[in-house]
Amino acid sequence: VTPQVMQNGEKTAWEGIQIDAVPAYNIVHKGPDGNFFHPKGEGNGYILHFGKFRIYIAGDTENIPEMQNWAGPDVAFLPKNLPYTMTDEMFADAALRLKPKHLYPYHYFEADKPALQKAVGKDIQLH
Repeated sequence: VTPQVMQNGEKTAWEGIQIDAVPAYNIVHKGPDGNFFHPKGEGNGYILHFGKFRIYIAGDTENIPEMQNWAGPDVAFLPKNLPYTMTDEMFADAALRLKPKHLYPYHYFEADKPALQKAVGKDIQLH
């Protein structure tokens, strides 16, 4: 398989799976040099379409405004790792905007799953 580099907004398909490259970036957290850890336009998240079943893989991002456009995935993978991605509050905000059926935190060192479950609501299954 030949690797394919995708830019934000591009779409492709592989083996019958539609793949959408969506933005992934920081809106708050910056490095010591004053630049965002993940500048807008450089990184991707991905939405995978298996027919009507959708999986959102956020990439290295914070709770960016565009997330409201991808609401309702069957599964979402959201990062929660300071200082590079989301705080607990950002994670909960992203989850509430996305409203996935199943939510998987990743890219984290620790997670208080009961507190996160309470923050994102009972209708979202936090795994």
